[in-house]
Amino acid sequence: MASKRVSESATTFTEIVMPNDTNPMHNLMGGNLLKWMDIACGICASKHANRVAVTAAVDNVSFGRPIKIGDIVTISARMTRAFNSSMEIFVEVFKENFRTHEKVKCNEAYLTFVALDDDGRPVSVPEIEPENDDEKRRFVSALRRRELRLILAGRMKPEEAKELKQIFLNE
Repeated sequence: MASKRVSESATTFTEIVMPNDTNPMHNLMGGNLLKWMDIACGICASKHANRVAVTAAVDNVSFGRPIKIGDIVTISARMTRAFNSSMEIFVEVFKENFRTHEKVKCNEAYLTFVALDDDGRPVSVPEIEPENDDEKRRFVSALRRRELRLILAGRMKPEEAKELKQIFLNE
């Protein structure tokens, strides 16, 4: 595996919600928000890996608050953990009313990206070293999220999920 890096590959992405981004209720369409989240996370992953990185998985995304036409959307993406060729990224979405400057968190999710070489094959990525308590907590729990993703994708058998077993069986 490549050398370790401090978790410095954070990305912030900002957009303003325009009329063609919205549904008939003048709210940002969910698909557009997912696209923006994917872009922010893709930039974050590519910066970390110093390679092209592609989306491998998107964890549960729920749309907690509507984002209205004219709102400014800020998306913050940062690495939580790097495995062999895959990277988990935590993304948060905030909306801001440009008139009142009220800023509200709308949702969060975890996305997984895989780094690719020039021929499109997975390539090893640097590990990360979490620095603060939040980063350390997400780093440790990333193993459980990864196991769950692999089980749901049919790439791991539930009985092989050591981290998840510890939660339920206290092993």
